[in-house]
Amino acid sequence: MKIRLLCENEASDMVWLAEWGFSVFIEHRGVNVLFDTGFSDVYQRNAEHAGLDLDTVDFLAISHFHRDHTRGLKFHRFDDRKKIILHPRVLTAVLKTSDKQIKQDYADIHEILQRDFDVIAAEASLEFTPGAFFLGEIPRVTSFEPGSFEGDPMIDDTALAFRTDKGAVVVTGCSHAGICNICEHAKTVTGQKLHAVIGGFHLLAKENPPVDETIAYFETERPDVLLPMHCVDFPTLAKFHNVFGSPKYGAGDVIEL
Repeated sequence: MKIRLLCENEASDMVWLAEWGFSVFIEHRGVNVLFDTGFSDVYQRNAEHAGLDLDTVDFLAISHFHRDHTRGLKFHRFDDRKKIILHPRVLTAVLKTSDKQIKQDYADIHEILQRDFDVIAAEASLEFTPGAFFLGEIPRVTSFEPGSFEGDPMIDDTALAFRTDKGAVVVTGCSHAGICNICEHAKTVTGQKLHAVIGGFHLLAKENPPVDETIAYFETERPDVLLPMHCVDFPTLAKFHNVFGSPKYGAGDVIEL
């Protein structure tokens, strides 16, 4: 299994582009998945630099409706209609704002989804190809994660999980649902223990996140690979590095499992 970061807040070196957003190209058992598209065409430009043909994508999947994960759809260049898996709320959700440009972006995204893609709207978990799961709505089971964002219950926030010989590989977009909630659901859906957890964990100091509780959870679960990125601030990344040795990956990096 191979995961290439096409969009992330930081670049791995000077030849890649970065922006506040997230997008990954996942190769799993002969199937290619594009998970999220970032905010702009950065994922396209980094894919070109990597020599990746995005037309080889078999499925797209969207983690949640926020623009730093969906606005890149405005720049897609797919020659044919691709299957895209998302929670149905993504088709209508708009960030609460009076900003006309932001509202227009969401209107454009909704139109593009309906016009250019074969939409698979799933509230429940879905095995979209053998061993690969769109997790659907995430049950809120932990006592310490808010599972929401600025008053929005974020029922559309979800992740992907993959069965492997070493356990479940979880790839998250932003984890508004709670990274531990997501991992618990992934274990249930895949029937496996955690092998790798990769992506945005949404642990930002300004929101007073449950960092210590989250670290304690992963100390119990002990996944072999633990890679927080995107919406995780520097002090929290440092804590994960100190406790688990977690490196920080950025756009252009490749994770092979």
